[in-house]
Order: sequence, then C-alpha cells, then structure tokens
Amino acid sequence: MRVAELAAAAGVGPDTVRYYERSGLLAAPPRTSGGYRAFPPSALDRLRFIQGCQRLGLRLKEIGELLTIRDTGECPCEPAEMLLRKRIEEIDAEAARLAALRADLVRMVDSLPENPCADPAPGAWCPPAMAPERR
Repeated sequence: MRVAELAAAAGVGPDTVRYYERSGLLAAPPRTSGGYRAFPPSALDRLRFIQGCQRLGLRLKEIGELLTIRDTGECPCEPAEMLLRKRIEEIDAEAARLAALRADLVRMVDSLPENPCADPAPGAWCPPAMAPERR
C-alpha cells in the first residue's frame, strides 16, 4: 500500500503516516522503483493499534514502548496495564481539578449581587463607571 492508501484505510492523513514513520512507530517500508513507499498489509494493523492507544490517551513514547514489546512476539498486556492504570490516575486527578474549578465558578456566580454593580467595591466585577448613579 502506498502512503495515501494506508492513510485512507486507517482514516488519517498521509502526513500522520509519515510522522509515525519518522517517529519510529511505523517501520520504514521498502520503496518502489519509482521511490514510493510500499507499506505491507501489517502496517494497517499497526496503525490501528497506535490509534487505539491514542484514543486511550497514551503518549507516543508509551505507544512506542508497547510496540517494541509487541514486536518481540510477547504480549504487551502487563506493561499496558501499568500504563493504563497510570492514565486512569491522571484522568482522576484532572477530573478532581475540574470539579474544584467548577465549584469555584459556581461559588463565584452565586456570590454575584442580584442587582449587578449596585455598589462596586475595589476588586469587584463591575468598574465604577458602570455602577448605577447613587441617589
């Protein structure tokens, strides 16, 4: 398969295929007499493996480590489990950070006065120029 054919079969752009090749995630394929890359059918399986790992949030370096193990013929399940557990921890930490941010935003919205800018104070949301005239 040429680059464009492999890319189309995997649903990515040709530049993505070239990038994975430069990164070492896809082996450099042999070239045709015209200089075109001729990827073997197994490259599509490898590309789909990379995409699946990326959907799970694994980084390219981590994917490369799994591919290296996979290339030896051994099952990469144990290292994959460690990487996925680490990713779960990262997601949990990000979810906690976002929950705290949401709580801060809710508190801030709830603390806004019913009649905005009625009596602005230093550091308040509304600048003095927007405050209603005082009687």
